[in-house]
Amino acid sequence: MPSANPLPPLASLILLALVLTAAMFDLRFRRIPNWLTGAGIVLGLAASIFERGIWPGLRFSLAGLCLALAIYMVLFALHATGAGDGKLMAAIGGIAGWKHWVGIFIVTAILGGIAALALSIWRRRLKKTLWNVGFVLSEMKRGRPAYLANEELDVRSSKGLRLPHGAVIAAATLAYLALGR
Repeated sequence: MPSANPLPPLASLILLALVLTAAMFDLRFRRIPNWLTGAGIVLGLAASIFERGIWPGLRFSLAGLCLALAIYMVLFALHATGAGDGKLMAAIGGIAGWKHWVGIFIVTAILGGIAALALSIWRRRLKKTLWNVGFVLSEMKRGRPAYLANEELDVRSSKGLRLPHGAVIAAATLAYLALGR
């Protein structure tokens, strides 16, 4: 899954600092601060320009940032993720570029599914969680957002299982980088 071209050392260092700090904030406060994601975007752009040159670096960073932002804007609009998670993934895209971001996104989805399954088993809600997954898929097929009919499926609601997505993103990024070495 990792790209044949590993991330340069400076980009890897910035990425590690970003996701580990974001995970700590998300686990402790259930928020990912704007100053952190903003700094990640700026440092990612600067590192790309430094490592690749002005125009190639800008294209590299902006392609990853825009792809991540587009996907996470849709997830945010569907109330499936928070704004901080989307900004974190945009910063990751700006640092890692679109190809690496897609790999990190896939690993995040897999680890997130495993973590959600484990959390639902731990909270003795596996049957309800599986029913909710079926309901989400059914509503998607009809072109309707599932959170409108079931408040528990709104990421902003306290009724659902709450999983710190920033921590999952950090774990997935670490796994992706480890696989790429």
